[in-house]
Amino acid sequence: MDKTIITPWEVKGNVDYNKLISEFGVSKIDESLMKQIEKHAGEIHHFLRRNIFFAHRDLKFFFDEYEKGNAFMYTGCGPSGPIHMGHATVWMFTKWLQDKLGLDLWFQFTDDEKFLFKDKSMDEIQKWLYENMLDVIALGFDPKKTHFLIDTKHAGIMYPEAIKVAKKITFSTVKSAFGFTNENNLGTIFFTSMQAVPAFLPNIIAGKKMACLIPHAIDQDPHFRVTRDVLPKLGHYKPASIQSMFLPGLGGMKEDGKLSSSTGEAIYLTDDKKTVRKKIMKYAFSGGQATLEEHRKKGGNPDIDVSYQWLRFFEEDDNKLKKIYEDYKSGKLLSGELKQILVDKINAFLKQHQKNREKAKDKLDQFIFKQ
Repeated sequence: MDKTIITPWEVKGNVDYNKLISEFGVSKIDESLMKQIEKHAGEIHHFLRRNIFFAHRDLKFFFDEYEKGNAFMYTGCGPSGPIHMGHATVWMFTKWLQDKLGLDLWFQFTDDEKFLFKDKSMDEIQKWLYENMLDVIALGFDPKKTHFLIDTKHAGIMYPEAIKVAKKITFSTVKSAFGFTNENNLGTIFFTSMQAVPAFLPNIIAGKKMACLIPHAIDQDPHFRVTRDVLPKLGHYKPASIQSMFLPGLGGMKEDGKLSSSTGEAIYLTDDKKTVRKKIMKYAFSGGQATLEEHRKKGGNPDIDVSYQWLRFFEEDDNKLKKIYEDYKSGKLLSGELKQILVDKINAFLKQHQKNREKAKDKLDQFIFKQ
């Protein structure tokens, strides 16, 4: 078995989330926090009910500050290719938080990071930046409360703050947090200073001290551990965070621990319905039995079946999901039928998303932060 690797740039192997909680030093979202979220949001998102967003740092502190009107959110995107469904899950939850809590969201596009870490030209990255911004807008964020920060475009406002962060971080800290070596280029070593900026830039702009909440997948945690160490030294609160599990790769846990563009199995937000069906039918790892007769007799295993695991993310109705689970486990529902339920669910989502995406082309200017 290959070693499990989890960094902001690579996830491989079978991910043990309980082990990550211990290794990363995050805390499980407990019942009292669920009640606090429900108190302010009016409901509990199915990602929380199903433990998809499962861990946090300082969420109680964040909500204490939120009650004083002292809070904002920050998340981001690294533009280097098309957006897949795994990326979208964090942003869907972030949008829900924005809708329910009425928070301003600072959305960072790290075009500098992708240039520094990937073998891609800046021209190619700028093309993906435009495409990715359309996908983010299409998810339905509020243009009055959502501010796009593009690292190279907004360097004039971000760089003076980034060097304050950089001055407080040693090369030794960066090497330890990210596993860098002497072979890393200088830009990669500096980059985490830029990633820290949106966690306190709104304080600089507003002239007051506010709490920041960062929703993100658990692999991005090393950046924000460094940020949390530095920001109090600059007079700001440590950012709070809420971490999600990965949307599994279609190949199941025999493949990468999360959905990845590199396997050719990712479902993109721009895929047409035939492509979606083909990918799910061909690649989605099945928990069914070897023959139809055996499946009817013994039933399938939804706990390892990727189509069912995806429906945990995308089927909001708990009763529907429970019935699918029970029907599959009893053998009443076949693997091909379960895959088709997922195909229909994803295609319904993408049909609406792609309509919204066309309209987003006229809305872009409303989202990009004006310095």
